[in-house]
Amino acid sequence: LDAENYETDPCLKEIRRAENYSWMDIVTIHKDKLPNYEEKIKTFYEEHLHLDDEIRYILEGSGYFDVRDKDDKWIRISMEKGDMITLPAGIYHRFTLDENNYVKAMRLFVGEPVWTAYNRPADDFPARKQYMKFLADEA
Repeated sequence: LDAENYETDPCLKEIRRAENYSWMDIVTIHKDKLPNYEEKIKTFYEEHLHLDDEIRYILEGSGYFDVRDKDDKWIRISMEKGDMITLPAGIYHRFTLDENNYVKAMRLFVGEPVWTAYNRPADDFPARKQYMKFLADEA
């Protein structure tokens, strides 16, 4: 994706249309830009899941998404400018900045945004059960 020209990028426009990502905003994670920075960083790093997919597109900077694999081991995914990730509903994950301590990201949602994170353990949610069934079916 063309992070320099995200406002007019036809590839991003097509992804948003195809996936029905109708809502978006931009968040900057940096101590001078994000209110309650220290608290938010700790919250992002708490292992959690969401009941909806989490879609992030990195416009500037870099960081890491950590996700749990089918054996409950961490996998670290390095994200940098131009990268987009979709974390499925029900997957345990966390986010942290790298040594640059800066990222600007677009957050995308289908419909109205839902910000609720459910810290582990959250295994009884239907989204978690559906995700675990998906893993089992893939195995």
